[in-house]
Amino acid sequence: MITSREDGYELSTDPDRLDVGLVHHWLSTDAFWALDRSRETVEQSIRGSLNFAVHDVTGAQVAYARVVTDRSTFAWLCDVYVAPAHRGKGLGTWLAGAVRDHLAPYKLKRVLLSTLDAHEIYSKAGFTPLPNPEHLMILNPAP
Repeated sequence: MITSREDGYELSTDPDRLDVGLVHHWLSTDAFWALDRSRETVEQSIRGSLNFAVHDVTGAQVAYARVVTDRSTFAWLCDVYVAPAHRGKGLGTWLAGAVRDHLAPYKLKRVLLSTLDAHEIYSKAGFTPLPNPEHLMILNPAP
């Protein structure tokens, strides 16, 4: 899938357009939830996920997101990252909306994500707070 905006940004799910080295750099050095994540872990997570990349008019990758899903009942949106120079242009909302639209045909029961500070971005794509967060549990929570 490739879609574009009037300002020239393109969103792609083509794995050949994904800059794995850049994604690793972003996550391991600038994403508070993934600091020091190894290249091997990033590569493995990419292989096991649906991947979404945003490219600017030059073709350079400027944003990333991945979805872990069984394509039947459940999906988890994670590792959403927009390069600092491209923030404030609605790319995060566009990316979240594209993920939502891409997953819609699967008629999943749940699509979840976790965010510390981007609630407004995800709410524009239709995400809402969990109605019963006390129903969720976690194994091996990170410190």
